[in-house]
Amino acid sequence: MIHVIEEAQRCLQCRKPLCMTGCPISTGIPQMIRLLKENRVHEAGKMLFENNPLSVVCSLVCDHQKQCEGHCVLGRKGQSVHISSIENYISETCLDTVEIDKEPDNGDMIAVIGAGPAGITIAIEMRKRGYDVTIFDSRDKIGGVMRYGIPEFRLPKSLLDRYKSRLRALGIQIRPNTTIGGALVIDDLLRDGYKAIFIGTGVWRPKKLSVPGETLGNVHFAIDFLVNPQAYDVGRRVAIIGAGNTAMDVARTILRFPGQHEVTIYARRSASDASYDELEYARLEGAQFEYCVRPLRIEKDGPVFVRTIVDEEGQIIGEEEGELKREADTTFIAISQGPKSKLVDTTEGLKPSRNGLLLTDEKGETTHPGIFAAGDVVLGARTVVEAVNYAKKVACSMDEYVRGLRGEKA
Repeated sequence: MIHVIEEAQRCLQCRKPLCMTGCPISTGIPQMIRLLKENRVHEAGKMLFENNPLSVVCSLVCDHQKQCEGHCVLGRKGQSVHISSIENYISETCLDTVEIDKEPDNGDMIAVIGAGPAGITIAIEMRKRGYDVTIFDSRDKIGGVMRYGIPEFRLPKSLLDRYKSRLRALGIQIRPNTTIGGALVIDDLLRDGYKAIFIGTGVWRPKKLSVPGETLGNVHFAIDFLVNPQAYDVGRRVAIIGAGNTAMDVARTILRFPGQHEVTIYARRSASDASYDELEYARLEGAQFEYCVRPLRIEKDGPVFVRTIVDEEGQIIGEEEGELKREADTTFIAISQGPKSKLVDTTEGLKPSRNGLLLTDEKGETTHPGIFAAGDVVLGARTVVEAVNYAKKVACSMDEYVRGLRGEKA
């Protein structure tokens, strides 16, 4: 509490707030801090929620060093304002009580497929506009990548349970353990009177290395591991191929397992793709790093690499001769992921791009009229705040579409 107040007092209330420029969703940071200093916490919380329904989540998982805090003018010669702590205090304090204004019920039904960041955002935004909203999710609990792809120590799952309570209080219905593209398909939703459908199913199909050894029993995909880490016996020595945020999450999770573990992260280039904070935390907690290596194959006792040659910009320009064997009891593959194909396979007129992501126009509408999409299933693996920002824009398009069906102007 004292820390938050002290940080708020440091804010200069710049006439041209660069912190807002750095925020992908343009959070009103100076206004937030001003309201806090005036003891108007609940007004600040309402402002944050209206701008970003997942404000409290973003305050924990955003790459603040590159975004709001990285643009703070105080950071040029010293320490930037710890904006994330201020936002977290306000949004977490107000999450359960913030008033959510909504229009009278209009009688039109909206289906949301996927209860991840984009799906939750769409559900809230459309409910605020008076729509009857049902969320369909293939898992038993809401959150998507926030629950099943981000470890507990970064994002407490109890926070997502509180979101479920808020959704239900708003009148949003949730159907867990329901895969659209399985027993039910999109045509069933259209038959039952849903005026528009939103797809926010994320990217859950791991990308493979396409090297020998990927099917061995002690080789696993990172995104699958993060769904339920306790199901895995990883041994003492662990190799992680890939150096993005997912790799850091796997490393930090394993380093929290009982016993002593040696975790090494391997990257093809000379730098990591992870955010600064996650990279530094992984180092601090004991992860080792080896850069400029490309996997050739994976053997039962560990991966085999070749040394890469990179230029000054970090791009691979060649490879050295010879092989590098690294010992490991378990090897994880963490080189991103793509979307599953069930919806495309079961819906005529719904077309993907060459990499499997859904094709949409500038308004978020797919190649099937009345079906919209946003988040990772359109953009590929991105951040929570990017998914929220895009979904807010798509909500406007969905509202415009349904109003058009009614013969109204948006």
